[in-house]
Amino acid sequence: MIKYDFDKIIDRSQSDAYKWRGLQDNFGRDDLMPLWIADMDFATPDFIIDAMRKRLDHPVFGYPKDPDEYWPTVMEWIWNHHQWKVEREWLTYIPGIVKGIGMAINVFTHPNDKIIIQPPVYHPFHLVPLGNHRQVVENPLKETADGRYEMDFDNLEAVADGQCRMLILCNPHNPIGITWDRDTLIRLADFCCSRNIVVVSDEIHADMALFGNKHIPFATVSKQAEMCSITFQAPSKTFNIAGIVSSYAIVPNSKMREAFFSWLSANELNEAPLFSPICTVAAYKNGEEWRKQMLEYVEQNILFAEDYVKKYIPKVKVVRPQASFLIWLDFREMGLDHEALLSLIMDKAHLALNDGEMFGKEGAGHMRMNVATPRATLENALDKLRMAVEELNK
Repeated sequence: MIKYDFDKIIDRSQSDAYKWRGLQDNFGRDDLMPLWIADMDFATPDFIIDAMRKRLDHPVFGYPKDPDEYWPTVMEWIWNHHQWKVEREWLTYIPGIVKGIGMAINVFTHPNDKIIIQPPVYHPFHLVPLGNHRQVVENPLKETADGRYEMDFDNLEAVADGQCRMLILCNPHNPIGITWDRDTLIRLADFCCSRNIVVVSDEIHADMALFGNKHIPFATVSKQAEMCSITFQAPSKTFNIAGIVSSYAIVPNSKMREAFFSWLSANELNEAPLFSPICTVAAYKNGEEWRKQMLEYVEQNILFAEDYVKKYIPKVKVVRPQASFLIWLDFREMGLDHEALLSLIMDKAHLALNDGEMFGKEGAGHMRMNVATPRATLENALDKLRMAVEELNK
């Protein structure tokens, strides 16, 4: 068995990586250690690179047709990992999940219709509806006494009026990393189906459940869920190929599928570029051992961060994710206002983390940290944070 090396430090600063090149635009400076945008600092696995190199041996890069093994491989992966028997006709390529959300908004809603989101949540869920001239209705997650988060169905009942046409579900949830349980998803499906609300389920972290947790695809929990939903998945987060757009949609409902797929086809948005199917097939056929080892490493990074913060920065709390490589850091006990917290992270610790408030006002006092990085890099970042807090407390 191959033992993969996730401790190797790879210099990405000269690779046009947005994680580095985007610092100036997003943080106003470029001297920060980047642990923000959600891609990994681990090398993309060699079996994917080898598949691309094999195709590069042919000197012509004309219009591609999907390989015969493309969709059967996707279907087999979904069945093996999520016990969801997806039919071939339910599937189509889409050029990115955020783009897919925008496309679904344009197909299934009209200007000024209302779209429900559940903050604190991935910020494009807010920006994409607004940019398409829809109204955003917030159904914030409810924080429990023990620091967990759950859906607030009483609030959902209160805010969902007759103009609500869609709910964008983050499953698993980003930034908190929740793998939603079956009862919660069934209840959400019953609510939305009874009101003709389309559920768009972003499941990009579906294959990254941690610590024995299990991802449950929304569409599998009931007939109602199957009939009212569009699911988006991709190998991109799991295998660190976000730059090779490899997303796909799953739509079981034939009427919804006809509406969505015909719109995509009319605009030629359902045609995968050359390397997307190649990388997807390589990942799903050869990637299980790599995935397991990567997740084990991420789990150990999370545990390392928890232990470090508890020992050296006890006023900061780590909310352990059930999925993904993102940790939700709670700074509220430090009593800092927003500007002081940003100054602590950037000016004193020289870190680039995601500001919790970008995920909604419910994220105030929090930061999102990407721990899919070599242990030495993570330790260095935590050292910087510890020293910044110590300096602040002098």
